[in-house]
Amino acid sequence: MESPHADQPRFEAQPLVTDYERVLRSTRGLSDATIRNYIADLAPFLQYLGEQGCPLGADAKELRGFIHRNGDTNVSREYRSLVRDYVAWLLERRTVESGRGAGSRGHSRASVHRMLASLRSFMRFLIERRLLPDAPLWRPRSTLMGRLTPKLERRLPDLVSVSEAARLVEAPSRAGDPGSSLRDAALLELLYGCGLRVSEAASLDRDNVSLEDGTVRIWGKGSKERQTPLGSKARNALRAYLNAQDGPRDRTGPLFRNTRGERLGARSIQRIVRDYAKRSGLREDLHPHTLRHSYATHLLNGGADLRIVQELLGHSTPSATQVYTHVSQQEARRVYLAAHPLAQAPAAEHQDSE
Repeated sequence: MESPHADQPRFEAQPLVTDYERVLRSTRGLSDATIRNYIADLAPFLQYLGEQGCPLGADAKELRGFIHRNGDTNVSREYRSLVRDYVAWLLERRTVESGRGAGSRGHSRASVHRMLASLRSFMRFLIERRLLPDAPLWRPRSTLMGRLTPKLERRLPDLVSVSEAARLVEAPSRAGDPGSSLRDAALLELLYGCGLRVSEAASLDRDNVSLEDGTVRIWGKGSKERQTPLGSKARNALRAYLNAQDGPRDRTGPLFRNTRGERLGARSIQRIVRDYAKRSGLREDLHPHTLRHSYATHLLNGGADLRIVQELLGHSTPSATQVYTHVSQQEARRVYLAAHPLAQAPAAEHQDSE
């Protein structure tokens, strides 16, 4: 998928986009990375408007005039035509400028889906400022927007097996660097044992963890708080790591630190996971989110209820968690075909029946 940041610098001077970014930072409780993605995903729309001879400008005057060009009663129709043509332009005509598809024409459906979500949020901002007229298309859970949004191809999540996950989280104990091995062991145990997003692991503070209660308090997307139980291995790894810290300051502040004592960043966590994956004989492009996917799938394979897994992952709706049930069903089918005596007829029986 192409990078959402490709065109951001070109449109930094747009005053309405700057105002919108300020509102996101002050009211939505979003991470810096999420806000950057929201703003970057508006760049194609601004480019599209420019190519249509309808630049956004400082007060959306041209766009407002375009929407009203056939009278107030046709506003919804004009919005619908605008979004339909914009989607076609993204899918077929716009040149992708970064990522694996750089230089090709047409964005992936997943990218278009993401860009439309960012556009809906921005249009709501303009409507609330009375710069554009309202319409049902821009309201939450709009069925019309759902029909205009290209359907996503459902991809099964990237996973590791239970034994591969075990090899990975045990890798720091075999490492030759005692200075970071305790930290890395605790980090990997939390990523897999609690299903953390990489941003959630990076933002953890020492007082988010209670070894006494065996829980970790997490702030997920949209500053939603959840509490997740710690398994015995994660608890022991955290205890060993924290007991090795020097001085009272290490009992407060960031949970995971780099060699300079600063908070360990998301990129560093990704590098650590890749490094231990390579040492463990796993693929080198392994991502922390693979451990989150594996955490959810292994819970469901073990009989966990879908709604419990949804709460543990911090998903706002069950639909976001249901993709893991498909993986679990595949695993159930594999086990059945391999283990049940009537699952597959012997080859000789097939030959006799032909």
